[in-house]
Amino acid sequence: MAAPLSYFDESHQLVRDSVRRFVEREILPHIDEWEEAEEFPRELYLKAGAAGILGIGYPEQYGGSHEGDVFAKVAASEELMRCGSGGLVAGLGSLDIGLPPVLKWAKPAVRDRVVPQVLAGEKIMALAVTEPSGGSDVANLKTRAMREGDHYRINGSKTFITSGVRADYYTVAVRTGNEGFGGVSLLLVEKGTPGFSVGRKLKKMGWWASDTAELFFDDCKVPVENLIGVENAGFACIMANFQSERLSLAIMANMTAQLALEESMKWARERQAFGKPVGKFQVLKHRLAEMATQLEVSREFTYRQAAQMAAGRSVIKEISMAKNFATDIADRLTYDAVQIMGGMGYMRESLVERLYRDNRILSIGGGTREIMNEIIAKQMGL
Repeated sequence: MAAPLSYFDESHQLVRDSVRRFVEREILPHIDEWEEAEEFPRELYLKAGAAGILGIGYPEQYGGSHEGDVFAKVAASEELMRCGSGGLVAGLGSLDIGLPPVLKWAKPAVRDRVVPQVLAGEKIMALAVTEPSGGSDVANLKTRAMREGDHYRINGSKTFITSGVRADYYTVAVRTGNEGFGGVSLLLVEKGTPGFSVGRKLKKMGWWASDTAELFFDDCKVPVENLIGVENAGFACIMANFQSERLSLAIMANMTAQLALEESMKWARERQAFGKPVGKFQVLKHRLAEMATQLEVSREFTYRQAAQMAAGRSVIKEISMAKNFATDIADRLTYDAVQIMGGMGYMRESLVERLYRDNRILSIGGGTREIMNEIIAKQMGL
């Protein structure tokens, strides 16, 4: 018999085992407490850095490993999600949306200073694109950066920024040129820069363990050397970054659905009604079968796009499809899991209650479901 097809090899299994042990040792014993506190210790970044988790997918010269290995990153992401807290995973992983532009396009002096610190967990990285006046309309962002000699002077604000409260470095989208996508640039802003301040910690429906903040720039002066890439060419950098972010969100959605299915299966086997386990009733058996089928299709399609990305192929349309499909499936499975568990599924002590709340952001972040459909339609020539 031929060996089963798999996207993962032995090295990926080693990554998976290592991250799983880290989650079991460092996160699971505390996750309920951290969720209620709406934050996790900053020390966890150092521990994740020391364990090599933050560096997965990044160059060895900066303290990383498995450079460019998409499925090593997928394996690590899936195991991190087994902590049951999308907020913790988003907060701990905010470097994966803030750091790639610095790694790829920042000046060598800036890159060589910043990247090793972030991968070691010594510094925290955030991406700041969304503004109060508009989230998905990146091409029309309002935060302005005016070139004045060897500095840029920034004025404006950002909101809904993951790790915004305690980040040390921010990859900030600003307007340096005319209106539209052609006038957007990226700047690295460091905490403590005069004129830069962090607002209140925002309260959210889900992702409680991640800090989310407003950022304010009031005549904030940033050195020209902190320009990431070419002036007025930042929009392309942001769009390139979005492809990996959308894959990550699809993975998070599939794992949210996986955990919801597992909890439902456990409940179906253990919960008794009318003298037998509720899983013995046909209506519930069929619902679980449908949940498992939907998840399997979503996961396989997501893996396929990850493989295409690993091969260097453009999947602008397909990764948007994968994100929408995965988040739709996670919507259904988290809803069904709460319904299956009844009153217990509605209780804060239940994992599915948290999954249900955390899941809701996944079809909004990284480009809304509606924006994904716009991208898909455009790629179809419509």
